[in-house]
Amino acid sequence: MEELIKRAFDDLTLAISAASDQYGRIAQTAKTIADCLIGGGAIFLCGNGGSAAEAQHFAAEFVGRFLMERPGLAAIALTTDTSKLTAIGNDYGFEETFARQIKALGRPGDVLWALSTSGVSPNVIKALATASESGLRTVFMCGISDPPEGAAEIIIKTPAAQTPRIQELHLLYGHVICQLVDSIIFENNYLKK
Repeated sequence: MEELIKRAFDDLTLAISAASDQYGRIAQTAKTIADCLIGGGAIFLCGNGGSAAEAQHFAAEFVGRFLMERPGLAAIALTTDTSKLTAIGNDYGFEETFARQIKALGRPGDVLWALSTSGVSPNVIKALATASESGLRTVFMCGISDPPEGAAEIIIKTPAAQTPRIQELHLLYGHVICQLVDSIIFENNYLKK
């Protein structure tokens, strides 16, 4: 058991070290999100399975709070409304579950932040394409494999092969992005009350 634990910790430590080449994309994502929120836009998040849970988690960090007391920020996880998800899936197919919501709710200048450990989830890729066509900015956090060409404006890769390690790094990336957004907006006095 201890060997398995050590291997998991070592794998994550190595992946975190290898992720240093993503710092610029993480910073670019935070700036893109902060600019959107400062301009009165909204952040939409989506993913499947564990990535759906992380999408909800990050939306909660924005709407609630992260490390500082501040007003809530406009963020919506497209993964939470079972009535919408099942109606869209049933009537239009699973690939449309997020894209249809983006068509209905997204506005030019908003941001779609999508997550996929594989980097090729059909409903996530379709949501990114729909967002781009609708004038939204797009961010895609994926695993090590290459997503389709031009999948998103900003692609943050994760140097790990196993899904759990990818999800753990996505959580770290997301938390750093939330902290940077708070710093950009509130420590620079853009939206203080």
